[in-house]
Amino acid sequence: MTKDVYSFKILFSYLFVIILHLSGFSQVNENYHRFVDSADVYIDISSKKALAFLDSIPEPLTKNIKGSLADYYSIKALINDDFKEYSELNQNFILALKYAEKENNCRVAGEACLELFCNMYFVNKDSTAYQYLERAKKHYESCDYEYGLIEVEQTYAYVEFMDANYEACNTLILENIDRYKKIDDKYFYLFATYMLTSNFLNLNDYKNANKYFNDFKALKNDESFTQYNYLSFEVALNLCKADVYFKDKQIDSTFFYLNKSSKLFDYMGGKKIGNYYKMFSDAYKFSGDMNASKAYIDSLSMYEKKIYKNTLKASLVINDTLSKVELELKKASEKKFLNGVLVVVLIFILIFIGFLYLLFYRKNKFKLSGYSNQESDLSYLKSNNEKLTVKVQGLEEYIVNLKKEVKTIAAINDPLSLRQSIKDFYKKLHLNSSTLLDKTESHLELVNDLNVGFFKKIHELYPQLNNSEVIICYYLFIGFKNKEIAVFLNTTVRAIESKRYRITKKINLDNTTLSEHLETTF
Repeated sequence: MTKDVYSFKILFSYLFVIILHLSGFSQVNENYHRFVDSADVYIDISSKKALAFLDSIPEPLTKNIKGSLADYYSIKALINDDFKEYSELNQNFILALKYAEKENNCRVAGEACLELFCNMYFVNKDSTAYQYLERAKKHYESCDYEYGLIEVEQTYAYVEFMDANYEACNTLILENIDRYKKIDDKYFYLFATYMLTSNFLNLNDYKNANKYFNDFKALKNDESFTQYNYLSFEVALNLCKADVYFKDKQIDSTFFYLNKSSKLFDYMGGKKIGNYYKMFSDAYKFSGDMNASKAYIDSLSMYEKKIYKNTLKASLVINDTLSKVELELKKASEKKFLNGVLVVVLIFILIFIGFLYLLFYRKNKFKLSGYSNQESDLSYLKSNNEKLTVKVQGLEEYIVNLKKEVKTIAAINDPLSLRQSIKDFYKKLHLNSSTLLDKTESHLELVNDLNVGFFKKIHELYPQLNNSEVIICYYLFIGFKNKEIAVFLNTTVRAIESKRYRITKKINLDNTTLSEHLETTF
């Protein structure tokens, strides 16, 4: 190739890179969306770690995590809840709803609407809050989240609960209590037993209160919800018991449950903290210890001042955030217009240079020798063939070892031992060969070797299920949970929940869960 031809190629490539850069196609940005995903994982483990991931995302957020802003502000609100920053929580849920509706994220939109309803109605008794409850219902009807409408349903019961309409609340819950008990996500049953226990305590029906409190305690170690949920309900029940005993003038029992609440102080919500200080003050006042009573009154006053300062601070922060968002959108629009003009100009320049280059290249193409290219191609093929041979040999050895282990597992006759061996095998396989486990078709071929009978029967019974749905059924059958399935299939827990819901609809399950149906059928 001549020197002139080489120079033209360099110029041509340079202009092409400039155009791609200006149009945004070649812009290599940090993928900050993964920080949002990491925060979502850590929110149930450590709010501080989740916040660290979110704080690592630079401004402007509307550019760096475009499409994930709803999730970002939703997680921010959950962190605010953990840190008892209730004003910031409300403002972040407003932003979460705003972006969820723009991004068509129906689940986050529904969750934000429910939270906003609770903050408006339970704090300010604002009847206009019901518009958010209706919006939540519409959003959940538009998405695949199977528990969304149940959350709305329980919110109506919670309204009666917070308004001290205990019998009305019990009526709404008890007509659905068996359905809540059968749901895989036991949070809904936990919430129901919490409200029933509290309601019966306030109605002085201690027999039923103890019955549902025992059901509540039985869920303590359930892994389908976080311990934070359980402990926050537990401390609320302790405060409820303290209040009931105080009304009956049983001061020793009152102090007993207040002291139990003290051990779970970090799990109290805003209103509960105020009630906690007030009950301690009243109890000490009743027992004649005025100094202790005054100390708790002072603590209550300090807490209320702190809430006021946080409210003021949150308002300033959210106003500043909204102003920045509007300014960034305006700048982005202006920059996009200028870049468009430059791209058009450079495209015309590029076309003209390309035309000149083609004329010049035609004059010189017969001077180029094809021999060097053929030799280079041959060398390249030889090198790649050697590399491929090595890879194939390694893969063959890996597959042979896998088949030996599969045959060993398949020879186990005990169904329980077989299921546990299969589960252990998958965990080992996931650690050693994540690349293989990312392929759904490889999953299907492998598990067919482990349990041919299951796959033969499920294909006969439900030919309408596709391969990915069959895989999920098998994982549920051998005892995997949603989180484990999500890891093995390299997807999210929400995606697994959605597929489970579609499977349930495809095979027309009404009176039982998918896990129970698989256990009974296979």
